[in-house]
Amino acid sequence: MSFIDLLKFNADGLIPAIVQDAQNGQVLMMAWMNKESVQRTLKEGHTVFWSRSRQKYWVKGETSGHFQKVVSLAFDCDGDTLLVKVEQTGAACHENYKSCFFRTVNPDGTFFINSEKIKE
Repeated sequence: MSFIDLLKFNADGLIPAIVQDAQNGQVLMMAWMNKESVQRTLKEGHTVFWSRSRQKYWVKGETSGHFQKVVSLAFDCDGDTLLVKVEQTGAACHENYKSCFFRTVNPDGTFFINSEKIKE
């Protein structure tokens, strides 16, 4: 039995993939994968996601050059979330931050930018 048989994809055939920097543990982003994108990610050695808005596969870094080399892939105890540890080239976020989680919320509901944009 393959691990893919243990995964629980949602009604749209998708599973969330948390992407983490393999070196320092920083959470970089979350994106969606389907069965084929999981298989392609393992085979190709870089992240391949399913774009819900464009309804097509996208290789992270294909346009920007900010590729994610896969170091490891794990799945949680429920089989409904993936953890992909990567070596990130450049920014993971399309807004040119290292992480998509560049906004921190204060207890009063305000927020601040917690990192600087990556220089091109």
